[in-house]
Amino acid sequence: MPLILPRLSHAGCPMPVIPPRLPHPGYPAPVTLPRLSHSAYPALLSHPDCPIPRILHRLSHPGCPIPPILPRLPHPGYPPAPRAGRGRRLREPLPGRSRRAPRGMAAAALCGRLAGLWGRLRRAPLPPRRRAHERARRARGAGGLLAAQWERGLFQEVFPAQSAEERLPELLAPGRPALCAYCGFDPTADSLHVGHLLPLMALLHLQRAGHNVIAVVGGATARLGDPSGRERAREPLPAGTVRAHARALRAGLERLFQNHRELFWDPRAGQLGRAELLDNARWLGREPLLRFLGGAGGRLRMGTLLSRQSCQARLRSPDGMSLAEFLYPALQAYDFLHLHRHHGCRIQLGGHDQMGNIMSGYELVTKMTGTDVFGITVPLITSTTGDKLGKTAGNAVWLNRDKTSPFELYQFFVRQQDNVVEKYLKLFTFLPLEEIAHIMEMHAKEPEKWGPQKRLAAEVTKLVHGREGLESAKRCTKALYYSSVEALEEMSDLELQELFRQAASAELMLEPGMTVLDLCRKANAIPDGPSGYQKITDGGVSINGNRVTNPEAVLILGQHILKNGVSLLRVGKKNYYIIKWLQL
Repeated sequence: MPLILPRLSHAGCPMPVIPPRLPHPGYPAPVTLPRLSHSAYPALLSHPDCPIPRILHRLSHPGCPIPPILPRLPHPGYPPAPRAGRGRRLREPLPGRSRRAPRGMAAAALCGRLAGLWGRLRRAPLPPRRRAHERARRARGAGGLLAAQWERGLFQEVFPAQSAEERLPELLAPGRPALCAYCGFDPTADSLHVGHLLPLMALLHLQRAGHNVIAVVGGATARLGDPSGRERAREPLPAGTVRAHARALRAGLERLFQNHRELFWDPRAGQLGRAELLDNARWLGREPLLRFLGGAGGRLRMGTLLSRQSCQARLRSPDGMSLAEFLYPALQAYDFLHLHRHHGCRIQLGGHDQMGNIMSGYELVTKMTGTDVFGITVPLITSTTGDKLGKTAGNAVWLNRDKTSPFELYQFFVRQQDNVVEKYLKLFTFLPLEEIAHIMEMHAKEPEKWGPQKRLAAEVTKLVHGREGLESAKRCTKALYYSSVEALEEMSDLELQELFRQAASAELMLEPGMTVLDLCRKANAIPDGPSGYQKITDGGVSINGNRVTNPEAVLILGQHILKNGVSLLRVGKKNYYIIKWLQL
C-alpha cells in the first residue's frame, strides 16, 4: 500500500477519486486532499484499475501467512465471499472484534488497517499464486512446461492471466492427463515461412511433454483473410488456389513433424503426444450461415469485437473494413469451439498479434460450454528494421525447398547478429539452456568462429529439411565460400541450380583439344573477338573456383571437368554458368 497510494494520488492517475494518504515514512508527506464521503469509496474500489481488491484477494488466499483476513468488498475482480445471514462472516476473528464484520465499516478504516498490515505482508513469503515468469525466474529447476518455456522466451503471454497462472501449471504438470492444444495456419501462400516456426516450436514442445497437438490449415478462413496487423484488405484468393495452397501447407507441416520425430526425439525419453493435421474447411464449409449466426454469432459481443486494436485501426483507415474481415475473429473462435467439442482442445496458440482472435475464441468457448480454456502467444520474428517477417512485408524466408533452398535457409541463420543469436537458440532449437550458455561462453572466447550462428543454422535446417537438407546446405557453403572442388563434385544438379539460381546453364559435348577459350565462347560467357580473349588473360574467368589466365589451355578431366560431369564457370564476380558435359 505505501507504494500504491502515492501512485493513486499522482496528477496523471486516471482514477476519478483519490483515497486520502496515510502517514508512512516510505513516501513523502501527503498533500491535503478533499475529504471523501463514505459513499465515494465503493465507486473507487469498483474501478477496474483500483489495486485494493486485488490486494484483498491476495490476503484472503489460503496460503497467505497473515492470520486476520479482511472482509471482502464486492468487486468483479474476485469471487464473492461466503455469506452468513445478512452479513459477511470473517474466516478468522480479528483480535478484539466480534466474529461478525460490521456491515457499515468505512472504507477509510479498511485502508488504514490494510496499510498497517503491509509491512508484515512485504516480509512474508509469497503465496502459491505467482505469475508464470516469476515462477520461471525463481524456480528454474522446479520445472513445469510453462515455466520452462517462459524462461526460454517462447511463451510470451497467457490468457486469461489469472486463471492461466493458477491452473495451467498444474494442468501441464508431468503425470497429469494429456491436454490438447492447437494452432492455425492460413494457406495464403503455398509454403510456410520462418515466421510460422515459433508457433510450431510451441506445438512441438507441448508434444514433447506428452500433450496432444493439432495443426489446423485454414482452408476456409483463408478465403476471408485475417485483418490483424494489416492496413488494407487481402486480395481474395480463388477457391482452387486456396485448396492447392492448403495441400502444400499440409505437406510442409507433415515434413516438420516427421523430422522432429525422427531426428530430435529419443524414444527412451518417453511417449510423444499425438499430432494431427486438420483443415477447417471440413467444418466451416458445411456450417449453415443461419445456424452459425444464431449459435456462435449470438454469443459474441459487438462491442468486444469493435474494441480490438486490429479492428479499430482498420476502421480508421481510408479503405475501412469489410464485413468478411470483421467476421474473421468469429470464424477463428468457432474453430476453437469445434476443436474443443470434438477433440477436447483447451489451449490455442498463436503469434502475439493474434491475441484479439484468441480472446474471442476464449469468450465463445467459455460461454457455450462453461469449460476453462486458455490462450498462449509466442513472439513475432522481425527483421533488422523491425518489420514482421512474412509474405505481406515481402521479406519471407520460406520453408519449402522450391522457394528457399536449404543453403539459403542455412545462410539466413548464419548471418544473425550476436545480439540476437542467443535468443534465437532458445526459441528455434531444443538445446538445453545449459548447453546454450556453454555455446555462448565459447563464442565470447572465439567470436571469429561464429559457433552459435552455425549451430543455430544447423539445428533449424535439420528440422525443416532433414539431415540430407543440412548436408546439402553445408556442401553449397563449402563450394561457394571456400572454393571446395570436393564439395562441387558431390553436388547434385538440383543443388547447383539452387545455389546458382540466376546462373545460365548449357549442355556441351567435349571435343578433343577443346580449350578454355572454346568453352567460354560456346557458353556465350564472353564476347567474340579480342575483348573476350583479353578478359581471360586479365584473370576475369575462373573454372570450378580456380582462376585461369591461359585461353589456349586444353580442358582436363578432374581439373576443369569434375567427376560428376559438371563445370562451374564464373566470369567477373557474379556471372555464373553451369556446364553439363554429355557423353564423357
